[in-house]
Amino acid sequence: MNSIAFIGLGNMGAPMALNLAKSGHDIRGFDLLPANCEAVRAGGVAIAGSAADAADGADIVITMLPAGKHVLAVWNDVLAKREQGKPGALLIDCSTIDVASARQAHERGQAAGCLTLDAPVSGGTVGAAAATLTFMCGGSAEAYAAAAPVLGAMGRRVVHCGPNGNGQAAKICNNMILGISMIGVSEAFVLGERLGLSHQALYDVASVSSGQCWALTTNCPVPGPLPTSPANRDYKPGFATALMLKDLTLAQEAAAAVHAATPLGLEAAALYNTFARQGNGDLDFSAIIEFLRLRSGDAATKDEPDAAS
Repeated sequence: MNSIAFIGLGNMGAPMALNLAKSGHDIRGFDLLPANCEAVRAGGVAIAGSAADAADGADIVITMLPAGKHVLAVWNDVLAKREQGKPGALLIDCSTIDVASARQAHERGQAAGCLTLDAPVSGGTVGAAAATLTFMCGGSAEAYAAAAPVLGAMGRRVVHCGPNGNGQAAKICNNMILGISMIGVSEAFVLGERLGLSHQALYDVASVSSGQCWALTTNCPVPGPLPTSPANRDYKPGFATALMLKDLTLAQEAAAAVHAATPLGLEAAALYNTFARQGNGDLDFSAIIEFLRLRSGDAATKDEPDAAS
């Protein structure tokens, strides 16, 4: 089994590191928050005093961090220490960051003689805990082949999307679709409420018709039709609004850089930005339906209409 450093033990990183430990790997972790470190210690993750110490001598280094600047800083620290010792590690970044920073990280790692992969994930905290994540990978075929077995211990699907940075490109494109879709699904339920259509009736039709999508059948924004959706637990994430806004913002930055027209993505980013600024960043992104209810002219009821289904 591999010696793996896992840096970033937050809501996503902690269960991912624990799943690696369960699969028999030797895991050393680090996080700036002591509470995050303590939360994984009992699950078999040894805790190092710094990111560089965690990575020292490791075969594989995995990062799960908030933004590109954090990834670049950690990779610089890790590589500075490794250049004095064992070369040739596999560096995998599972964060969701901008494509430009991802490609800079690849350049830095490869210059130090390491294999590198950007491998952002889809599946949220539920997928991280259940080891059912999807990994979208950018990097060389050699790096992908080396990383795939390890990523497979944390997820259900591992997809090679092409060269350096293409994992991040796939992630922001996918989540732009998701953000737009959730707004569309939420608008349909708000309209259905106004027209006297029950949530269940709309779900039963749309979930097997042309309106079917992940936002409806896996993360339905109203309580009832899908008992596992965050709507049934007061929109506890799941995938938080703040994270959706982050991904939509990254998509818009990338679109501007390559002159791609994304008018629906732009509007989705604006709506989520307003919703988050109203203090809803910690709610599941499906809670955008509450914002749309208010914009419909009044605080339309969340309860089922009286109409028969």
